Amino acid sequence: MESLSAFMQEMLVLYGVAILGFIVRKIGVLNENANDVLTQLILYITLPALILYSLDISFSATLLKEFMWFIMMSAYILAISCFLAYWMRKSSQLPEKQKSVYEGLIIFGNQGFIGYAVSYILLGEQGVVYLTIFNICYLVLIWTYGIYLFSRSKESIDWKKIFLNPGILSTLTGLVIFLLPIRWPTVVSVGLESVGKMTIPLSMMLIGILIANVKNSTFILLIKNTYIWKSSLTRLIIIPLLLLPFAALPVPFQVFLIAVLVSGMPSAPTISLYSQRYGGDTYFASMGVLLTTALCIITIPLLYIIVYILGN
Repeated sequence: MESLSAFMQEMLVLYGVAILGFIVRKIGVLNENANDVLTQLILYITLPALILYSLDISFSATLLKEFMWFIMMSAYILAISCFLAYWMRKSSQLPEKQKSVYEGLIIFGNQGFIGYAVSYILLGEQGVVYLTIFNICYLVLIWTYGIYLFSRSKESIDWKKIFLNPGILSTLTGLVIFLLPIRWPTVVSVGLESVGKMTIPLSMMLIGILIANVKNSTFILLIKNTYIWKSSLTRLIIIPLLLLPFAALPVPFQVFLIAVLVSGMPSAPTISLYSQRYGGDTYFASMGVLLTTALCIITIPLLYIIVYILGN
């Protein structure tokens, strides 16, 4: 119970930062452009720095074994998520502009922002290493199939963006450093650590700003939309619980914990960006991201308790 108590205390700190973001946006300290600015800052600077710093560790046979477990679980859960989302899309009565959004909200979680925050408070730099490995399949999928969902044309996929985005580049560079007998110079390592650790508070502040930007009338519409609730329940609870069969396998507890919690992250804000760019229903996408983000305050600790009980 001590680890559960410690986890809840750390989560309360994260929620406190999110509340701070909500307050400073509501009172006007940050304007309506703060969301875009923080997103760019995290995506292009602090998150790549955190990945590069965290992967500057010694290679070992244990890590290689954990690496294989992560790739296996990641491929498994993404494949099931795609199948489940496709089936739910086909079964829905949504307008065409909302169907791709509905499918995207179910498949893609906010593993880049909240995922790193949760992994870091659980296991520190090791948690970031774990999540970086777990995200390899995810990054490729969201930059390929994620775009295809909205464009519905393979020819429209920009392959340069797939392989030259900061998430892919920093992950590949970090893996090279990890696999080779080389290390960052001390000055570079300290700089990457200082910049990278800003990802955690900035990402949670971004969540608070996102919630603050939504009008009260939007919340009313949100509650009435059954499909938003269906996608939220699937993304936050059903999908991560589909990993429970791995509990019967010799998967290291920490590996299993990170995989389950990260698979239950709220819907990715990237879906709203794709929707806006490719002509989907951006309003519907934003509502889905907002609801899952608000509900994850309850579901992430719930998933932790389930995994904790299984582990004991």
